[in-house]
Amino acid sequence: MTDHPLPFRDPRLPFAARVDDLLGRLTPEERIAMLHQFAPAVERLGVGPFRTGQEALHGVAWMGPATVFPQAVGLGATWNGELVRRVGEAVGDEVRAKRATDDRVGLNVWAPTVNLLRHPLWGRGEEGYSEDPALTSAIAVAYTRGLRGDHPDYWRTAPVLKHWLAHNNETDRDTASSSVRPRVLHEYDLRAFRDAVRAGAVAGVMPAYNLVNGRPNHVSPLLEQQLRGWTDQPLVVCSDAGAPSNLVDSEHYFDTHEEATAASLKAGVDSFTDHGQDSSVMTGRIRGALDKGLLTQDDIDTAVRRLLALRFALGEFDPELDPYAATDAFDTPGHRALAQEAAEQAVVLLKNDGLLPLAPEEGRTVAVVGLLADACKLDWYSGTLIHRSTPLDGIRERYGAGRVLYAEGTDRVLLACDGGRLRVPENTAPADGGTRGAEGALDPALLAGRTDLPPLTCDATGTELSVVDWGDGVLTFRTDEGLYLSVADDGYVRASAEEPGGWVVQETFRREAVEGHAGGHRLLHIGTGGYVSVAADGAKVAAGGEKISAAGATVFETVTVERGEDAVARVAEAADTVIVVAGNDPHINGRETEDRTTLALPAQQDRLWRAARAANPRTVLALTSAYPYAVPDAAAELPALLWTAHGGQAAGTALARVLAGDVSPAGRLPQTWYAADTDLPGLFDYDVIGSRQTYLYFEGIPLYPFGHGLGYSEFGYTDIEAGPDGDQLRISLTVTNEGPVPADEVAQIYVRAADAASRDLPGRKLVAHRRLHLAPGASERLEFLVPVEELGHWSVAHGRWAVEPGTYDILAGASSADIRLTASVTLDGLPSGPRPVLEHGLEAAAYDTQQGTEIVDRTKRDGDAVTPAADGTPGELLFRACDFGDGAARLTLAVSGGGSVTVEADGRTAEVPVPATGGPYAYTTAEAGFTPRGVHDVRVTLHGTVRLAHLGFTRAGAAQ
Repeated sequence: MTDHPLPFRDPRLPFAARVDDLLGRLTPEERIAMLHQFAPAVERLGVGPFRTGQEALHGVAWMGPATVFPQAVGLGATWNGELVRRVGEAVGDEVRAKRATDDRVGLNVWAPTVNLLRHPLWGRGEEGYSEDPALTSAIAVAYTRGLRGDHPDYWRTAPVLKHWLAHNNETDRDTASSSVRPRVLHEYDLRAFRDAVRAGAVAGVMPAYNLVNGRPNHVSPLLEQQLRGWTDQPLVVCSDAGAPSNLVDSEHYFDTHEEATAASLKAGVDSFTDHGQDSSVMTGRIRGALDKGLLTQDDIDTAVRRLLALRFALGEFDPELDPYAATDAFDTPGHRALAQEAAEQAVVLLKNDGLLPLAPEEGRTVAVVGLLADACKLDWYSGTLIHRSTPLDGIRERYGAGRVLYAEGTDRVLLACDGGRLRVPENTAPADGGTRGAEGALDPALLAGRTDLPPLTCDATGTELSVVDWGDGVLTFRTDEGLYLSVADDGYVRASAEEPGGWVVQETFRREAVEGHAGGHRLLHIGTGGYVSVAADGAKVAAGGEKISAAGATVFETVTVERGEDAVARVAEAADTVIVVAGNDPHINGRETEDRTTLALPAQQDRLWRAARAANPRTVLALTSAYPYAVPDAAAELPALLWTAHGGQAAGTALARVLAGDVSPAGRLPQTWYAADTDLPGLFDYDVIGSRQTYLYFEGIPLYPFGHGLGYSEFGYTDIEAGPDGDQLRISLTVTNEGPVPADEVAQIYVRAADAASRDLPGRKLVAHRRLHLAPGASERLEFLVPVEELGHWSVAHGRWAVEPGTYDILAGASSADIRLTASVTLDGLPSGPRPVLEHGLEAAAYDTQQGTEIVDRTKRDGDAVTPAADGTPGELLFRACDFGDGAARLTLAVSGGGSVTVEADGRTAEVPVPATGGPYAYTTAEAGFTPRGVHDVRVTLHGTVRLAHLGFTRAGAAQ
């Protein structure tokens, strides 16, 4: 008991008791209000307002200046959990420090993103860590531990993992369904979330916009069946922005918003992020669902209890006890040094024929060229830069400005039309810095372009513009003053933006040829869909609130003043060595809402490295990008290639120090670099096993394999030992720096079953890794403890995780393809055996292989079924090793839709017609005689629109 007048204020009580006390004091209306992202204050109890959601993927985002660390995929490339933990601590400290001066900053951070980088064309690949679940888990655990802090009760910040579940496409992202079979679900997609949650530093998850197996993630039964079973901690599930409304508006999964909201809350969603800061819409829906009996007060209380538990853990009710309350560490020297260290560790040396390192020497000149040579690019989830270092800045600082030549490589053009040439009026320099989002915004998508500058006009002279084709014909135009042509809300075209950006980018255009005008073209403004028209009051893409059509567009002719490749060739020829910096702008090519269409480097940038190489064979290509490229010609022809993700505020300094040899690069690729688009599966194909995706199953030859990365030293691997130690494997080996310079190495441990190919298991699977630093000649004995369960897989035959007896290979090396040592271990035990189909039947989705099917929802609440993926084309399922014992007598199917099902085994065939059942969720039972005996594969063919959920088999001789 407590003598405190308000027990929820009594720090002597456990959090759970205090939560219950506070919950009991809230009125029903106050409880409902807490379920929106922006929960209002309860002034009568002295409870303040609370906001879920603060972006903090690689620094504090959307809230103005902050330390900007490398993109998440760059942190993944460090393969260094200890480093990433320190980054998490720094980000968490800056969240706290900014919160102290700006109460708009939230302590519930929506980070990290643990979606696996299954497909390299996914637009949001920059947000994830790796294609591999083990590496993703390791980095996510490190980052969340840093964000959380190490106090047993109070949290520095409360991390929420994004985006549950199987989410790797921006195309149709709120309506597309990921077909995820049980093995892929348990071995791949769930794994990245599971280990981070089990580590105890995660406060919750955010469901993704997409559907999985036909059911929206915001009503996924896996939130309760899987997520909340991994921990005793109360996890908060925060909806993604607007997703609750999508359940009705775009997905049409429910008829009414009350139904949808009730289903989400019952499935486990606690906080609704919808309609911005206006909570009235969502609270009205919750109230309506409660009034209609779709929800109970207990459903609401369960969610509120979890939200209150999070707030207590963040110290809201105990400011005097909160160890993080007085944190003021912001933009400290330590944070700046850490940003540089992280950027250095993220650099991956892909190829080196001895050209690197390039030590600064008297008389040596370096040409720095390329579209990203003088750029420090940010992404949608970046903060505003306080410090900025481009590759050109870093190289000039390291090599001496007088020994560095520079050419950006943009095409210099004039845009001619009947009225003369397009001209940028004077006095367009941004006032007061003009940086978009510098002051921070809860929703930066609402930041508007500038209307205080004069629009473009035409005159006889015109203004030279730098034009870049970022790929797929997407163009930007920039003035010599560094301002991009942009369109504001009033529809006029101005030179006003320091960088492309915004939720809808307003700085990109596309040329469209005009029939009957040789060399003439229109300019389509991509953001608005309007065409550029030059009128007396200036250039615009809209008038009177209506976008200008193609018929009203001005016809332009591009007059090329200088080709970018000519400028590059000129400085390349004059230098001893050339550094070509190429890559992407994260706001244009591949980003949230937009997938890439190809792995190829954009043609304009491809021409630049070729021009440099033709002028000077001592050419290095440094790719700075959020994702992999297929650059087979560059890999074959150039002496050195590097890759780094966009490295944040210290990117240029880090790259220069790696090039100069101050740092031996030791970043490793966190995902496979494929050689061509033809190596890729379809964007919507989530079956990594069946379509042989990622290094786990890919059977081709990649351009660069998962885990690849070189350095300036050589390392030897010796004396591997491996053996069981209880429920773990103890693996040890010695790594020696056999080269001339101190350097980091990343030792990687993979496992595979000796019979992996026959059982459709990974060819190798990462289970451990360690990044270590060694002086020349030094050695270190490494020991890894790997849970034996890592040798297992999800048994679809028995519906559980299984570690089969047999021999397993232990592979140690410097990448997934550079294996230096092998050992083997043998596990005893009884094999799982065939499928006991007479006892349990067959769940249709638990197949071994399939052809032409997709998994769909059996009901809107739970369960899976399988249906043909394409209209008119049968789908096939194969179930291996089904044990019919002394024989079956009948086959029973749980089906809906209409068509037929063919079942074959042991030379027997059952053709089962399925009359139309009245809808996809109207299941019926269909039966037929079926008499296989013994152990056989079962083949099932689905025809029509039939949905098959389950196959049951009656034992021969059993009562009918």
